[in-house]
Amino acid sequence: MFETLLLAVDVNDPAGAARPTQAALRMAAHEKAKIHLLNVVPDDGMAMVSASFAPDHASTVAGEAQSALEAWAKTNIPADMDAELHVTRGKVYHQILKVAKDLDVAAIVVGAHSPDLSDYLLGSNAARVARHATQSVFVIR
Repeated sequence: MFETLLLAVDVNDPAGAARPTQAALRMAAHEKAKIHLLNVVPDDGMAMVSASFAPDHASTVAGEAQSALEAWAKTNIPADMDAELHVTRGKVYHQILKVAKDLDVAAIVVGAHSPDLSDYLLGSNAARVARHATQSVFVIR
């Protein structure tokens, strides 16, 4: 049913990534699916903020994020699992939706934290992904 899965993880929050990872691994094993791991590096924000960084800041951050995802995958993804790593930069929910579409995945697995007041007003990344994705979305708490 789900031949490809996209698991969006925040490698800076290992505790928050644990349950979604377990769920995605079980699904992938059961379905014999390929799993795509996505780590999104948030934007710097306004242009005047990014202007204060070194010229190679974006490539440095991307390289560090790739290394962090590789290290995270080594300890959290079984070696025999068919997994591909992806690092993007931008708004988290937008990048999850974009990568899911670009890779034509069958399902997205994301974690959700306990909502606070701002989530009720703006919506969390998981809620936005669930609302706008064309694929099945599994939100794991």
